[in-house]
Parts: sequence; structure tokens; C-alpha cells
Amino acid sequence: MARLLDEYKTRIVDHMMETLHYQNRLAVPRIEKVVINMGVGKGAEEATRLEGAARDLTMLAGQKTIMTKAKKSVAAFKIREGDSVGLKVTLRGLRMYEFLDRLINVVLPRIRDFRGVSTRSFDQQGNYSL
Repeated sequence: MARLLDEYKTRIVDHMMETLHYQNRLAVPRIEKVVINMGVGKGAEEATRLEGAARDLTMLAGQKTIMTKAKKSVAAFKIREGDSVGLKVTLRGLRMYEFLDRLINVVLPRIRDFRGVSTRSFDQQGNYSL
């Protein structure tokens, strides 16, 4: 079992039920998925750039990437509808908890002059953008 998932189930759920007065363990908020996306920009013009970005994102997430396509044509950016403009990966389950554990405990502490993540990055539905 992932270390972060074990910590969540054994300690965090009990603490949140006690402090926030939840009646049921299923009412406690939980993380459903992590979506990692990357805009490549001129991916349609330079196929090697898109392939390299896909390889890097696959190594980072440990899962195959999906190409995202432009929904609309934008003349200023020289993008046509249907052009490949980015990549994304959706992580769920154990892979998601392993990724978050490595992000929180390894990557973020190594960032120079890191002052924490912003609490203003939540939206109305509870999504967080980093």
C-alpha cells in the first residue's frame, strides 16, 4: 500500500472526523484523481518536440500520455482546430498516491526558496491547481 494512502486511512480520516464532526468515514473528503498536463505549443509543426515531451511526461507519471487537440483555430497562434497542442495524464488509485507522496516529500522541498503552495489555487468545486 502507498505510504500516503496508509497515512490517510489510519490517521487523517480519524483526525478529520474528530475535528470536523463527520458522522461517516465516507463523508470525509478524499482525492479522486490527479491530472498532469503540459502545453507544447507548436507541437504540430515540430513532431520531435511533441514526442520528447510525451516521453518526459510518461517517465514522470509512469503511465502513457494522451495528446490534447486544439478545440478552436487561433490565427494569432497559428493553430488550427484539431492540431496537437499538449499532453495529459490522469492518475488514479495507487499511482496517484505514489506520485503525490514523491511530489510532497521529495520534489517540493528541493525547490529553491520554496515558501509553500498557495491556498488561493482552489476553485469552487474543490479542485487544486499547482
